[in-house]
Amino acid sequence: MAENGKILVVEDESVIRDVLRRLFRPQGYTVEMVGRGDEAIEILNRKNDFDVIITDLMLPGASGIEVLKAAKEVNQDASVILITAYATVDSAVDAMKAGAFDYLTKPFNNDQVLLTVKKALERSQLLIENKFLKKELDQKYGFENIAGNSPQMQEVFDLVRQAAPSNATILIRGESGTGKELVARATHFNSPRKHRQFVALNAGSIPSDLLESQLFGHVRGAFTGAVADKKGLFETADRGSLFLDEIGNISLEIQAKLLRVIQEKEFMPVGSTRTQRVDVRLICATNADLEQMVAQGKFRDDLYYRLNVIEVRLPALRNREGDLPVLVDHFIGKYEKENKKTIKKVTPDFFHILEQYPWPGNVRELENIVERAVVLARDGTITKEVLPPSLNKKTTSFGGNFLDIDGDFNFHEQIQAFEKALLVKALERSEGVQKKAASILGLKTTTLSEMLKRHKLR
Repeated sequence: MAENGKILVVEDESVIRDVLRRLFRPQGYTVEMVGRGDEAIEILNRKNDFDVIITDLMLPGASGIEVLKAAKEVNQDASVILITAYATVDSAVDAMKAGAFDYLTKPFNNDQVLLTVKKALERSQLLIENKFLKKELDQKYGFENIAGNSPQMQEVFDLVRQAAPSNATILIRGESGTGKELVARATHFNSPRKHRQFVALNAGSIPSDLLESQLFGHVRGAFTGAVADKKGLFETADRGSLFLDEIGNISLEIQAKLLRVIQEKEFMPVGSTRTQRVDVRLICATNADLEQMVAQGKFRDDLYYRLNVIEVRLPALRNREGDLPVLVDHFIGKYEKENKKTIKKVTPDFFHILEQYPWPGNVRELENIVERAVVLARDGTITKEVLPPSLNKKTTSFGGNFLDIDGDFNFHEQIQAFEKALLVKALERSEGVQKKAASILGLKTTTLSEMLKRHKLR
């Protein structure tokens, strides 16, 4: 768009054309004039870069309404202003129904025309900016933003592409750090709901009594501190998507209310006696063993079946064949821009250490390490020296040099030593929280507990 806008004037009276030309040009507008409706339509079919079209209603060759419709066909964002000396209620209604921005009558006030054109240009600019932002969102949250060429990830992409256009509930499963929220966002932004809200909540990080209010909202006086009505996330995400991470951690009471929303598409805010209807696409994620939780009575079986309509399993990074270099390259590109650096070379020893590492934190851990590498790289070269010291130590102990042991050694003893070292490191990283340590290692909590007992670790 030209700096001050491009205007097409369609007016059969030469005097009016001259008045508008003298009115617009001092404002810096680029103005093109034409005296017939059919000529205007011909110009519009050749050019679609007019920001504002000002057209008389009664024209030779084609009416102003026909010019309006032609303008909207070639450029939906263009603002069309109709001018006429024969204003009637019916003609005004017809013009607005056809998509006119505004409707002016002759004789017009010059200041009023300038103000109307200014508002029309602002609207056109706003529409262009919105389209640009939506395009950026599509690119940011499209499948191309999730790096991975491995067969395992291609299966994930194929499944999500098929599921995204539907309204089916999605259950995303995978270890911590595998990119579950990225897949959830890609699902939303590749669905018909992409122009509505995507709302995300980590359900495992909020106490049960607060979670109910977060999800369903509350009315004034529902509890101490509820000084006003508050919308919940279901209402906020109406006609959009709601992503609930760590769904396995919610209480049985909240599970029952969640089931009602899925089945009946309605909920009741905390403290209210009135139900509210809602249209929300639910996307959930977990790294928990929901089947085991159902068997133990910790997760409702009816909710499990409602959530598990389409299951997407994200592979751990260690199981994604050949994706490590692709992900490293992807993250280098991302953090080059953020840190205004240029990386020219990545040495083989850097990749060798990464390939030997088991990646308990998956893609999230890799991203953090690559960000560090980009920031600390000298002369545009990433070497193993920019890796965290702990990573170098781990791969030296358990990676390519694991078998460089002097003298005789027992296979089972070495495997047990390696297993114990992994457990110790996971407990250190989780500050002794077994549930978190199990998540880091990709194990069930019960399995981790048994392994700790076997190795006599506390």
